[in-house]
Amino acid sequence: MKDLYQNKYRIATTRASWWDYGWNATYFVTICTQDRICYFGNIKKGEMRLSEIGVIANTCWLEIPKHFPFVKLGNHIIMPNHVHGIIIIDKPGDGRLDDDQETQNFVSLPPQSHNDHTKPKNKFGPQSKNLASIIRGFKIGVTKNARHIHADFAWQPRYHDHIIRNYPSFQNISNYIKNNPSKWSEDRFHRS
Repeated sequence: MKDLYQNKYRIATTRASWWDYGWNATYFVTICTQDRICYFGNIKKGEMRLSEIGVIANTCWLEIPKHFPFVKLGNHIIMPNHVHGIIIIDKPGDGRLDDDQETQNFVSLPPQSHNDHTKPKNKFGPQSKNLASIIRGFKIGVTKNARHIHADFAWQPRYHDHIIRNYPSFQNISNYIKNNPSKWSEDRFHRS
């Protein structure tokens, strides 16, 4: 769906409008390269073999907590043309709920009729210390270094995220990430 903004059409956001992505939570993200070009390496015998740019992407991913100390990382995988990973935002208090109301940052999503303490304060507010700023920082780090190797390296402008709600979902997603290379030929991002 496209929205009109400043007399130009743009694709509507895929983000949950009722959610503040700076809140403590566990997120599954997928970030793709532009045109799904396989910059990061290839799959051989069900294992990911990282290229030089793939090593850069892996290193930048692992360094996310150095730049965002409130982040913990779950499983991740650098695939030939995309990255899957679990990002856990774990601030000492995000201003939304008492710390003891959430368990391991798995959230009970609020019902559609929201009360004031669950509404985002400003959905277009500061773009720091939230999921978008974490992804932006990761992309910038990879791009800056990857362009020394391949001048045309680029990411898709958007990324996919999913708010993980409970431990069984966390386990399923963690297993999906771990097993992703062995199922590459079935992957919707697969390119020969």
